Amino acid sequence: MADQAHRKYFLDHQVPHLFDQLARKLLEEQPADPVAFLAEQLRAQAALGAARPSGGEVPDKQHKFVLEERDIPTQWYNLAADLPTPCAPFLHPGTKQPLKPEDLAPLFPPELISQELNATDRYIPIPKEVRDAYCLYRPSPLYRAHNLERILGTPAHIYFKYEGVGPTGSHKSNTAVPQAYYNKLAGTKRLTTETGAGQWGSALSHAGCMFGLPVEVYQVAASYLQKPNRKTYMESFGSQVFSSPSERTESGRKIRAEQPNCDGSLGIAISEAVEVAAKDPEAKYCLGSVLNHVMLHQTVIGQEAIKQMAMAGEYPDVIIACVGGGSNFAGLTFPFIGQVLRKEAPKPVRVIAVEPKACPTITRGKFAYDFGDTACLTPLMKAHTLGHGFLPGAKHSGGLRYHAMAPLVSHCVVHGLAEAVCYPQREVFEAGLQFAQAEGFIPAPESCHAVKGAIMEALKCKETGTSKVILFNMSGHGYFDMFSYEKYLSKDMPEDVPLEDSVLEKYLAELPAV
Repeated sequence: MADQAHRKYFLDHQVPHLFDQLARKLLEEQPADPVAFLAEQLRAQAALGAARPSGGEVPDKQHKFVLEERDIPTQWYNLAADLPTPCAPFLHPGTKQPLKPEDLAPLFPPELISQELNATDRYIPIPKEVRDAYCLYRPSPLYRAHNLERILGTPAHIYFKYEGVGPTGSHKSNTAVPQAYYNKLAGTKRLTTETGAGQWGSALSHAGCMFGLPVEVYQVAASYLQKPNRKTYMESFGSQVFSSPSERTESGRKIRAEQPNCDGSLGIAISEAVEVAAKDPEAKYCLGSVLNHVMLHQTVIGQEAIKQMAMAGEYPDVIIACVGGGSNFAGLTFPFIGQVLRKEAPKPVRVIAVEPKACPTITRGKFAYDFGDTACLTPLMKAHTLGHGFLPGAKHSGGLRYHAMAPLVSHCVVHGLAEAVCYPQREVFEAGLQFAQAEGFIPAPESCHAVKGAIMEALKCKETGTSKVILFNMSGHGYFDMFSYEKYLSKDMPEDVPLEDSVLEKYLAELPAV
């Protein structure tokens, strides 16, 4: 049965890719005898296949699997349409009733609202203008981590999808571009947003510049201080950047009065950005994670990875990504989970979300309705949460310092489609440097969590003597994060502050009654 499933998978994915290449060559070269030309091309492909190792596997030294610009997906994949059990609806923060489209109108343009509430259409067309912008950096490459496999001494095959090739260095542009585009279409004059590590703020600053929209960014105070170059980077695209909590908003002033030395959090920064947008009829708010339309836009990652794994002649046994709000995790895993749900996957797949021990939203949080921000301005969403008042310590993976999880990601965990683990930050940085020294890429601190998860799975294969195919998402590079690496290398990186049960219970006791 497994052989039949593999055969069907490669007939569905690899053979169409081959014939697409042949058709392109035919159109480009326009030979006098098309039949003879195609016959010669097929003979060449057959000779190439015969030269490969038995079983049709690629040579061991092939490190990179690259698609063409024409292979950029033409549609986003909507996992909600394939779920056998629907997600719980978002609720209005005042009435506690299911959200209506008009409830979201003060914050988002019409097309994004439609995407947010769409649970029926499996695919959403990607506008030409967005695909043209994607061509700057997509398709992103898939790598086989041969050197890491050798150093670990594992029989596992380790692959990683590298999203750091984008102009702003992470996966965040995949949703920043369409959000800026749809806002421009709707006549929005300016955008507000939050950012943790600065990856999202950088991506939206770039996208806003592309479409002529100024951006106001509220950056979590801890990251604002740790990564001053990120602020400069965002300002280079014309954005205004403020440390959060700030004195510019009611929610920021309130928190600063209560906690003058507050390190901030994504929940606080969201409150400030939402407050500003809600008070300005010419402004709209953009969110870099958590919401359904953000998960939707990121699925270009997994759709490309499916084609690239077919090029490699393999299919993952384990898929891994870090999670803060869930966007890069959803981007890689949702298209594969969709194949599992539609019974198109050639074999079972384990999907693992890796989060920081200092902010263990899934592994220790409660699956319940909660606000997405600290000031309780956002709609209520049912997902894993540590409580909207939770303030994580100033750890170095700032993009994962969020109290809640994307409802779609939590739904997958609750229904057995994914699982979660957490690791302390020193172990995570150790894994990131081991990967960098093997493969040459320095991961963002957030991405180090996925690296750690992949290494742990590879070592399990070494212990058991089993060869599994491991795919993880390296969501961004770490070249703006040398401060954090310096802290680790100088042995000046503190241990994670343990999250005591009594503290967690205090925050969970503040969950809204629904």
